[in-house]
Amino acid sequence: MKKRRVVVTGMGIWSCIGQDLQTVIESLQQGRSGIGVRAERKRYGYNSLLTGIVPRPDLKPLLDRRHRNTLSEEAEFAYMSTHEALQNAHIDEAYCKENEIGIVFGNDTSTKAVVDSYLKSVEEGNTMILGSGMAFQSLTSNVASNLAKIFSFRGANFTTASACASSAQAIALAAMFIQSGVQDIIVAGGAQETNDLSMIAFDGVNTLSKRNDDPTHASRPFDKQRDGLVPSGGAATLVLEEYEHARQRGANILAEVLGYGFSQNDTPLGQPSQDAEYTAMQRALKSANILPQAIDYINAHATSTIAGDIAEAQALTRLFCKSNVSNASKTSNASDLVQCPKASTPLISSTKSMTGHECWMAGASEAVYSMLMMQHSFVAPTINLEDIDDSASQLNIVRETTTSQINIAMSNSFGFGGTNCSIIFKKN
Repeated sequence: MKKRRVVVTGMGIWSCIGQDLQTVIESLQQGRSGIGVRAERKRYGYNSLLTGIVPRPDLKPLLDRRHRNTLSEEAEFAYMSTHEALQNAHIDEAYCKENEIGIVFGNDTSTKAVVDSYLKSVEEGNTMILGSGMAFQSLTSNVASNLAKIFSFRGANFTTASACASSAQAIALAAMFIQSGVQDIIVAGGAQETNDLSMIAFDGVNTLSKRNDDPTHASRPFDKQRDGLVPSGGAATLVLEEYEHARQRGANILAEVLGYGFSQNDTPLGQPSQDAEYTAMQRALKSANILPQAIDYINAHATSTIAGDIAEAQALTRLFCKSNVSNASKTSNASDLVQCPKASTPLISSTKSMTGHECWMAGASEAVYSMLMMQHSFVAPTINLEDIDDSASQLNIVRETTTSQINIAMSNSFGFGGTNCSIIFKKN
């Protein structure tokens, strides 16, 4: 049986570099950072006060109190990105009610709702004052459940919780469901809260950048002077659809999900594995039935951490540069990697240099960023890259906005905890 094709017919986003697609395009083209300082984090003992500045939407004109009451912060973001994605796909309320639409959304935590519930119940000595709204907000599945109710999605409903790979896996799993005939249309994406409690544990393990006096230059993927990631968030949504169904509906096809690959690290938790990252990319290429040379652009995971950037740079070098070096997959020494010209690698950039690490939404947002670049024939820069790390010296990393035709793009998402996912998109 021939595998059903999966296409993207709608996109929406709510991020620190823009709360609509057009603004995000302009930010990507201009290399505009969305990073700022949240000084109130000092009272929690944060060493890093940096974060992506994502405004909370005003939902009062859009949703009644009953619906707003069950939305966590990340679900509010996701409502906005999904509203835009459905509009972008020309799917209205009537269509949602008359046709079965599924949802697969990435969301690994709902920290603030859980902490607020605990503190309020301790303060009052009575759990009965919390109400059902707080109970729904506390669920990891709260985003998908709320969106399904609000938009009348009656099909398959799944939440993927895989740290930074959550929403990439959501897109890949949604594509699998469509390919296998489970659904014809699925809304897929990811959401991440940005409140002061959301990344407190990561600050405690010294993962975050401490450039509090220079926020827009703090996220520095592949740069020798990087000192950690900058947390961020928001939400991004794709409408995925079976190709023939989209054609019959008269939908505007933006791109095709050509392939995807998964892997799991065999290293200690929190330690990246270039072997596993290489495997995820290889499997994505096999799924897409293409060779590495067919890739025009890669949106690297590249979070601006020392170990993470090195592992990905090595995996990318290994994938695109033929190597006869024994045990090359196990070395962290860039000099042991085979030499090859940069022209043999695709254009690569890390949009996290502008957005910070959008965590559970990153796979979906970076898919949106990649497809916007496809549509408008440019590659966004890796800003703040002044002195490239030796491990990435053979890669064709873009430092300034570059005009380029992108036909096939790969987006990498390598999750904290060792869960990896690579997705390949083809321009329609």
